[in-house]
Amino acid sequence: MSKGSSPGMDSKLILLIEDNVDDERLTLRALRRNNIMNEVVVACDGQEAIDYLFGTGSFSGRDLSVMPAVVILDLKLPRLSGLEVLKRIRSVPATMRLPVVVLTSSEDVNQIEESYALGANSFIQKPTDPTEFSEMVLQVAMYWLLLNRTTPERMLA
Repeated sequence: MSKGSSPGMDSKLILLIEDNVDDERLTLRALRRNNIMNEVVVACDGQEAIDYLFGTGSFSGRDLSVMPAVVILDLKLPRLSGLEVLKRIRSVPATMRLPVVVLTSSEDVNQIEESYALGANSFIQKPTDPTEFSEMVLQVAMYWLLLNRTTPERMLA
């Protein structure tokens, strides 16, 4: 896994935690179509996401100095729910400040409130229209990869 050679937007890693293959494909296609060439690590369930972030399981030994610039988190995940993943991300100093964007098809107000209470940086309902979905992915990527500023130690990470 390489960090990228240029200091620009394309060196920032995206962690996409999504179990729906169609939504995963739509997200990756939207990024590429808009020339966002960042490395995207896809975790298909909550446990795989935790393993990636903490260097356990199949990701044992991965370079933990390389952390995502943004985590895009679905809530409805197998093995470990999105809310449980968010709870674990926020419980450890190494990951507690990672930007987490909750992206879900749920309209449940309680999930919105719980996501923010657990430390989500943003909550976005997935558009059902593919064109709107693509535009939303572009907006999320542009904001979190290009416009958002992190603390100096995160910028070096």
